Amino acid sequence: MNLLVICQYYYPEPFRITDICESLVEKGHDVTVLTGLPNYPEGKILENYRRGKKRNEIINGVKVVRTFEIGRGTTKFQLFLNYISYTLSASIKAFNLKEKFDVVLVNQLSPVMMAIPAIVYKKKYNRKILLYCLDLWPASLIAGGIKEGSIFYKLFFIISKWIYSSVDSIAVTSSMFKEYFKSKLFMNIENIQHIPQYAEDIFAEIEEKKENRKFNFVFAGNIGEMQSVETIVKAANEMKEKNNIMFHIVGDGSKLEECIVLSKKFKLNNIIFYGKKPINEMPQYYSFADAMLITLKNDKTISYTLPGKVQSYMAAHKPIIGSINGETRRVIKEAGCGYCCDADDYKELSKIILEFCDSNQQKLMGANGYDYYIKNYSKKSFISTLEESLIKLGG
Repeated sequence: MNLLVICQYYYPEPFRITDICESLVEKGHDVTVLTGLPNYPEGKILENYRRGKKRNEIINGVKVVRTFEIGRGTTKFQLFLNYISYTLSASIKAFNLKEKFDVVLVNQLSPVMMAIPAIVYKKKYNRKILLYCLDLWPASLIAGGIKEGSIFYKLFFIISKWIYSSVDSIAVTSSMFKEYFKSKLFMNIENIQHIPQYAEDIFAEIEEKKENRKFNFVFAGNIGEMQSVETIVKAANEMKEKNNIMFHIVGDGSKLEECIVLSKKFKLNNIIFYGKKPINEMPQYYSFADAMLITLKNDKTISYTLPGKVQSYMAAHKPIIGSINGETRRVIKEAGCGYCCDADDYKELSKIILEFCDSNQQKLMGANGYDYYIKNYSKKSFISTLEESLIKLGG
């Protein structure tokens, strides 16, 4: 098939859509991605993509078409400009695309408006759209501090419902997303398919490297408003007298500096911030981890989400310690691969970390997580299901 993929984010930004597109190319499909200019999570457009550079690339067989956008910046207003600039410029680019693709795949993170260019293309060429929903809208606005009764929220409720109603098929990463579509957006959930994310192959090939007798706990990923990484910093403060426990934070985002400042305020020597690392370097940080950490803020709609790092942690045979509610907590409990406490509860997080250190089930937890991953989240199953869905729409 000749596939058009719409997503505001793409390599070198750290999103799984890159691996998905390259896997579809390996399956024999022609894939073109309409995306923006790399600036996530730093907020600034990377230097080698400025001033019109590298607007058309071929990366590992994927044709990448980049369109103008304003960097995310550090404020909500700049983020709004980032969202709008991509939506407008990508919509114009989509309308002017000469090539007729068989079907369109939208990899929908935030903002939901990134799907609008796909709808523009659909209207012009009468092609069908599969939207893969990773972030719920307008629920994400509430988690970001927008009040549900505000005019801004009501506007994006209308926009979000129009977008979701304009596509031909929806796939979701979390089973709980279906309930949101039904109860909040009043949509028919029969045509919504559950396709959970997978982990890239490199996470299943990690070798354990135990270099000392300390317990090492690793958080890997975006450090933003939703991730509540400050909960880990506060838990580290609760355990700063424990000389055998270390915390490692690998990633970048809007809340990184705030977390660093907080750790300095507490005068912590048991936490290390590494900043953003490319995906090919992540195995070295996973390798020395006794367990991986996951946190999300205490928010009902955010709790519907199953972050992609869960699959990566499981694939790497690593136990998971979470301060988290909802779908992720359910999955960890069902898999028997770690401990969980309530979101934002740093005191309880410190307690379950100490409980983990005293446990004799650490290896079993890692093995349980891997087994659960193979049964529920394998890459082979994901690509096969996605491919079948795309062929069905494009046929």
